[in-house]
Amino acid sequence: MAATKEQVKEQLEGGRCSLGIEYGSTRIKAVLVDEGNDPIAVGTFDWENSLVDGYWTYAQEELDNGIAAAYASLKEDVRQRYGVTLRRLGALGVSAMMHGYLPFDGEGRLLVPFRTWRNTTTTRAAHELSKLFAFHIPERWSVSHLYQAVLDGEEHVPHIASFTTLAGYAHRRLTGEHVLSVGDASGMFPIDSQTHDYDAQKIAAFDQLVAEKGVAWKVEDLLPRVLVAGDVAGHLTPEGARFLDHDGDLEAGCPVCPPEGDAGTGMIATNSVAPRTGNVSAGTSVFSMVVLEHALKDATVPQIDLVTTPVGDPVAMVHCNNCTSDINDWVNLLVDYSRAMGQEVDKGQVFTTLFNKALEGEKDAGGLVSTPFISGETVMGVQTGYPLFARRPDARLTIANFMREHIMAAFGALAVGNEALREEGVKIDRLYGHGGIFKTPKVAQSILAAALDAPVTVMATAGEGGAWGQAVAASYMIHKEEGETLSHYLDQKVFGGMEQVTLEPDPADVEGYRAWLADFRRANEAERELERQMA
Repeated sequence: MAATKEQVKEQLEGGRCSLGIEYGSTRIKAVLVDEGNDPIAVGTFDWENSLVDGYWTYAQEELDNGIAAAYASLKEDVRQRYGVTLRRLGALGVSAMMHGYLPFDGEGRLLVPFRTWRNTTTTRAAHELSKLFAFHIPERWSVSHLYQAVLDGEEHVPHIASFTTLAGYAHRRLTGEHVLSVGDASGMFPIDSQTHDYDAQKIAAFDQLVAEKGVAWKVEDLLPRVLVAGDVAGHLTPEGARFLDHDGDLEAGCPVCPPEGDAGTGMIATNSVAPRTGNVSAGTSVFSMVVLEHALKDATVPQIDLVTTPVGDPVAMVHCNNCTSDINDWVNLLVDYSRAMGQEVDKGQVFTTLFNKALEGEKDAGGLVSTPFISGETVMGVQTGYPLFARRPDARLTIANFMREHIMAAFGALAVGNEALREEGVKIDRLYGHGGIFKTPKVAQSILAAALDAPVTVMATAGEGGAWGQAVAASYMIHKEEGETLSHYLDQKVFGGMEQVTLEPDPADVEGYRAWLADFRRANEAERELERQMA
């Protein structure tokens, strides 16, 4: 039973609520939960990455000021809802878009601007490391960025004393601790799921490789210490409290859970941490995560990344760099058109209307196809990305077909990547969808079910996303019983009785999607040729 307003107010004043903050690609979101893990307040800060000197990045000032702005927004929401100034927290956790590269010197200075997961400038490094390890190393992983910097002879390389992900950076600002959750750490360097730590053999191989190139440091001395969900990863310091709350109202001292990537918080937010469960997280990027019963026979499949759950169990991940950005651009164009015609419209309502219209579209989108690649798309062999929209001469260019096609395209690369999972014989009992694209009931959910030819469940919390998942992780840290697993805690204390809707794949939708996917593959060849011509 949900807490009453007075009960929530009492928990707030007693410092018994847990806070999760997540750096998303387009929004930093803060979610505060009560002792029952129900969201009670939300704060947000919108931002966008920039292409600077050939790298997708966010300035360090944005990293620092953005999280403070999201917290200030949350604090104001608490004040308006409950008449309380937020001063104490029971627990705190921060998460962020996974992977990427933030190297620091011995004084804690950032040596180069944050290089995000979106960069595909590490092809040579990823290829060489994959061969060295006999293990697929994606271009966006932190070790790929590190090794590419070595290969390129970048000036900062000799000065590196540590490197981490965005979640690890924010956590260190809050606690002073250079640590990371095993889930996010598995996107920095391969993890041994038996030890829940970095793979020792691969560490030794990497150290030997870079030593031959004149590097003095050892990678194990640079990497964050690995923790698992439920561990205490430090406490909020006075400096960290002021970093988060510029007003100075927030008290230091609360425990902070291991910093996690958005893949890990997505698993928590969808109760997908047990073997044979999976989830699809859809936002600027889209990825599917399936918890494995055992390691894959082939660790070199290029479409599959081998990562872990927040407790270290092996996960097969299909990650695609592009999902909703192209949809957002088209909707912005239509909003701009409406305003040019003198019609002021609410963008949220435009999204809802257009998404619902997609259900009226033809199953194969009527001869329309697009490659929505704002950035490179490794799964499709695309390095740079040039969004294309095409139609057959006899295509039915209606708004319903147009919107259906773009939602289909948002899952196109994911559908291609997941074919490799099926070939590996991976079994899935439950697949959950979460992220803003699922806010309009049944639309994206039904199209995703067709794309993956699998039932898809969306929960009432689907739109809350990873910030809520990290708040739950923080709550688990302080509320778990002795020996209680994360999976049991989620089943019994978070998701029991939660409203959810499951859609089975409609055979006509599946047939239509398969026909469209054939056009998508052909369009991708045009995309790759355009990339060659534009180089």
